[in-house]
Amino acid sequence: MKLNLACLALLSGLIQASLHADNLDDGLVTASADCPNVLMILVDDLKPALGCYGDKFAKTPNIDSLAKRGMRFELAYCNQAVCAPSRFTLMLGSHSTSTGLYGLGSQLRQIVPDAVTIPQYFSAYGYRTESLGKVFHIGHGNQGDPDSFDVEHFHEKVIEYLDPDSTDGGRLTREEAYFTNQQLGNIKSLPRGAAFESPVTPDDGYADGRVAAETLKRLQAAKLRLDSDGTRFFIVAGFARPHLPFSAPRKYWDIHDPHQLPLPEIETFPIDSPAVGHKQGGEITNYQPVPVSAEMTDDLKRKLIHGYYASTSFVDAQIGKVIAELDRLDLAENTIVVLWGDHGFHLGDLGIWTKHTNYEQANRIPILFMGPGVKKDSSSRQLVESVDIFPTLCELAGLPLPKGPQPIDGLSLATVLKDPAVRVRGHAYHAYPKQKLGRAIRTERYRMVEWAMLDGTDQSVEYELYDYQSDSLEKQNIAASRPEVLNELKSILADYPPPVSKRGKKKR
Repeated sequence: MKLNLACLALLSGLIQASLHADNLDDGLVTASADCPNVLMILVDDLKPALGCYGDKFAKTPNIDSLAKRGMRFELAYCNQAVCAPSRFTLMLGSHSTSTGLYGLGSQLRQIVPDAVTIPQYFSAYGYRTESLGKVFHIGHGNQGDPDSFDVEHFHEKVIEYLDPDSTDGGRLTREEAYFTNQQLGNIKSLPRGAAFESPVTPDDGYADGRVAAETLKRLQAAKLRLDSDGTRFFIVAGFARPHLPFSAPRKYWDIHDPHQLPLPEIETFPIDSPAVGHKQGGEITNYQPVPVSAEMTDDLKRKLIHGYYASTSFVDAQIGKVIAELDRLDLAENTIVVLWGDHGFHLGDLGIWTKHTNYEQANRIPILFMGPGVKKDSSSRQLVESVDIFPTLCELAGLPLPKGPQPIDGLSLATVLKDPAVRVRGHAYHAYPKQKLGRAIRTERYRMVEWAMLDGTDQSVEYELYDYQSDSLEKQNIAASRPEVLNELKSILADYPPPVSKRGKKKR
């Protein structure tokens, strides 16, 4: 990309700099006021159920407006459909299969101790880095990565209730315990919290409203620093909804007619698909009134779907406040904004709820960019992964592309952001570990999943193959009937490094 002369002069002596985790605190240089700021907006469990992605049931005017000011990626995919690993892939630019960070409880600094995260990298070039809300995953024994940011993390709740009836009279619920690292060995003895509530409350009655309010304050302070001494900001604001429980103020429920919302079309697993790729129950059964069997009435399904859309509208309003403040402070023109959903979400399709699969609904995500170097009111069908955001932000900001020390699996999308017709890759890659490790190749038309044992003890391999041109709902696994396509995608997967075990050892 074209950089202004001041930013080029600032960076000219830094291109050869070698970054290591033990010297990031030293700071390489103070960034020039001409280099762009960065605002990352992370949204938990957000699939492309947004107006700008063509969802006619969504009420998301603020995210839709953001999309018009930049580029929308139509075929964006997370690299693993579960919170903690997905956020590690974003912040490291590394696939989970390259690092071994597969689990909710994975400890970043135990497994990849010298890793340099996006904020650490920008901090080394003089940016002031801050985080608010859900950025790294905290819970399930995971403490996130407090050292990634210059400023102490602004922590907020993920699981939150205002109605005592939602928590069996104010008791600690299973999911609250998970997300606050309490009684982790005693979860099943705790009550299940409500899957949804809709009290009359102002937006800041819930965590996302408070995160938005604090982000406004951080932007105001950042503007003062920018005007005073030229300090650039790198702010990450993380929002919890539409993660369960669907706790959102009543007004966001009321803007949706539940009887107009669609029930799932297909509620059975794909024909001829291997059992290892399926999911039954799981996270959704930790909430009342979902039956432990996860067999639901249509009324309950509709209520859950209503809750997802209401929660998405709630978070959309909070994002709108943040972008409005960016505009009011005259910061938008020289700030790179990226909006990212950490993974998708099943709403009963294939009979599955929440995430934790290799299917389309769990892995397709929204990714939007706005700011200098980004073509306005545009969209691209370039296949994109979460790991691409790290190198893309660096190139847009005029920084050298990251080189690790962790593996950098992402590709910069800077050329695509100028011209949506440009292509930097022909497929996306993602993975999910179950009894076997499922590694997937997604092209514009097909997805192949290879299920194989991570430790190499079992040589049996199972495959899934779906054709989204003729079967967008994944009704039929065609791996057996389309061997020529299967072999082509297998050859693409064979070019990837062997996956790393959870202990950090490569297995073949």
